[in-house]
Amino acid sequence: MNRLPSPDDLLILLTVARLGRFNAVAETLGTTHTTISRRIMALDKQLGGRTLERSPHGWELTELGSQAVAAAEAIEATLGSLTGALSNGEDSLSGLVRISTSDGFGAEFVAPALVRLQQDNPLLNVEMLSATRKVSQNRSGVDLEVVVGRMEVTNMQPVFLTNYFLRLYASPGYVRSRGLPAALEDIKEHGFVSYVESALQVAELGHRSSQLPAPKSSFQATSVFAQVEAVRCGAGIGLLPNFMVADNPDFVPVLPELFQRQLPIWAVARPESLRSASVRAVVAALKAEVSGRQDILAA
Repeated sequence: MNRLPSPDDLLILLTVARLGRFNAVAETLGTTHTTISRRIMALDKQLGGRTLERSPHGWELTELGSQAVAAAEAIEATLGSLTGALSNGEDSLSGLVRISTSDGFGAEFVAPALVRLQQDNPLLNVEMLSATRKVSQNRSGVDLEVVVGRMEVTNMQPVFLTNYFLRLYASPGYVRSRGLPAALEDIKEHGFVSYVESALQVAELGHRSSQLPAPKSSFQATSVFAQVEAVRCGAGIGLLPNFMVADNPDFVPVLPELFQRQLPIWAVARPESLRSASVRAVVAALKAEVSGRQDILAA
């Protein structure tokens, strides 16, 4: 090693370790994939070895890369302290945090938590991507994924946030015109609103895995907001998140004593991401949000 490694290149490596893909890093830093690749190659030359290697899960750190990331984290912490000092200690968090979340939970819980966090830290930038899917086994280009259902990952660190319920609901108008089923078997005589099964990654959210009988007709949508509106308009009985419609007079519970499905929600990130103060602050904000609103989640 002829000279000290570039602090900028070290910080780029840190971002690669957190996001896992050069394209995602380039988008975050406002540059190109080619530039990121060139800066990593320059860093490898400065350090005298490879810092990254490919794997089925994207770019992974080598032993040398882990040592370099530790140095990059120290630089990041020092710059964060300097930023806090220059802003009189008011803005302790800065930079960009990218979060992927299901659209319903994202709108109801993630967005309010992030807005409050950002109000306390005006230098913090947030990108929230809506995606109802399983946690990615490959690098997804986000710092944090908020996902529903079982955890089947080995290279990620899950943080449990809360449980919620999927229950059956209909609109008052639908109930007046079609009546309520007396038993689960009677659902086959009704319309049913749920996710598009062919596009659904989280099987637990769909009708097919619920073991409910096949309905007379179906209205399927990839957006839970479209499903909620379809039920409101009388399309049929819907399998909906309780926190979106509970205690809303536009929605009537259907067979609440006979059917419900409880699902967990997790915040999932790579270990490198969770070493970021901003990402940890986001996780803490999400935990505080769901803790303070357990009455809605349990309704």
